[in-house]
Formats: sequence, structure tokens, C-alpha cells
Amino acid sequence: MAEPTEPVGAEEHDPHFEPVIKLTEQVEAKTHEEDEEVLFKMRAKLFRFAKESLEWKERGTGDVRLLKHKESKKIRLVMRRDKTLKVCANHIISSDMKLSPNVGSDRSWVWNVAADYAEGEASPETLAIRFGNSENANLFKTAFEDAQTANAGSTSSAPAAEETKEEETAAAPAAAVEKKEVEPVNETSAAAEKEEPKEEKAEDTTEAPSTHEPATATEEKPAGTESKEVDELASELKKQAIAEKSEADAPEPAAEEKKEEEAAASATA
Repeated sequence: MAEPTEPVGAEEHDPHFEPVIKLTEQVEAKTHEEDEEVLFKMRAKLFRFAKESLEWKERGTGDVRLLKHKESKKIRLVMRRDKTLKVCANHIISSDMKLSPNVGSDRSWVWNVAADYAEGEASPETLAIRFGNSENANLFKTAFEDAQTANAGSTSSAPAAEETKEEETAAAPAAAVEKKEVEPVNETSAAAEKEEPKEEKAEDTTEAPSTHEPATATEEKPAGTESKEVDELASELKKQAIAEKSEADAPEPAAEEKKEEEAAASATA
């Protein structure tokens, strides 16, 4: 006996559950590539040579990029894996690196890195990269060599900039001393100096004698004339004192007459 089958076209039961907590806030993840400019980008596969087992191991497939920093002008190579975006290559492109063909292949290159930061810490690595065709491989080589030239130029210009900065800082104190020794005359100070004589002149006019006073009041006598007048005044006072004393010593006329009368009366008696 045949088993009953579900009718054709019947809807399947698909329950839907609303999430208990809705995540509305988006967390912004920083890749530390915000201040860099992409100079080159191309899809490739990266390998590293394992010294322990002496064999090539695949590091990942993704976009290899050359990034130039906007401030330092340094160019580095960065490569991330597809989907996971995990870093599989991260190092500065220095002038001592040399791209060489891998086993005669025209679409892969091999180079040595003194310090690669893909794992977080600097480690020396031997890397190999393989592109889809030889044209892409040649484009990568051209961009890689241009980055080496640019980094060498920025490195050589950095000491020159530091030397010019040191010269400017050394010349700054000397310029300050010269500026202190020869200071320009300020217009406000010059105007103030011009106004000072006017104020002194105004004070002199207030102390000047009035025109209505006799001229003799303002005339100054010689020193000899003043001493002579003082001597004359002293002699006059002395004479006056002597005269007053003689008058005081002289007897009164009425007393003398009375004395004479008494003497005559005594004589007649």
C-alpha cells in the first residue's frame, strides 16, 4: 500500500524569530590605511619560503597594494587575504630589495625582506608573488621599482631638512640679539618724546611773573649790594639803640630844678 505523500505545492514551515537585542550601533574598524594613498592594486597569490622545511608555503590570495603615506611620503607593500582580510604581507619597499624571476617564470617574482610585519612582529622573509599573466607581473615590477626610487629620495631629503632646521634654530638666537641691539624707533614713543617739551613749556609759562607787576620785582640785585644794605641797616639800628640808652641815662629837668631849690633853701637857713 502506497504511503501518503505531501501535496505538491504545499508551503514548508519556516518559523521566523525576532532578535531579542537589535544592534543599531556600527563599530568603525580602522585599518591604519586611512592616511595612505593607493598607488598600485592588483590581484595575486603570495608564497613564503619556510626555512624549517625548505619548501614554499602559500600565504594567501588577494589584492597586493602599494600604499604611499600622505605625510612621510613612504611607500609600503600591503597584501590582505580575500574574505578574512588578514594581512599576509606588510613591509616598506627599500632600495636593497631586488625582484628576480621565480624558476624562469615570466609571471612570478621573488624577493627578500629584512623586516616584514605581517604577523605583528618584524621578521625576515623570502616572498614570492604570482600574477595571472606576464603583463600584470611586469606592471607590478615597474611600480615596485618606482616605489624604491621614491623611498630613496624621501630618505635622502630627510637629513637635509633636519640640517636646515638646525641651522634655523641656531640662527634664531643671533637674530634675536641683533634685533635687541638695534631696535627700531616706535612712532608712539617718538610722539611721546615730542609732547614732553610742550608740557615743560606750559609749566614754565604758569610760573612766569605777570606783566602788571613792576619790573623791579623780577630784577635780581647783585650779592654785594645786598650785603651793603644789611650793614647800613645794622649801623642805623646801633645808633638808634645808643641814642635811646643816652636818653634813659640823662636826668629829668624837673628833678634837677627841685634839687637846686632845696640846696638854696638849705643855704639861706
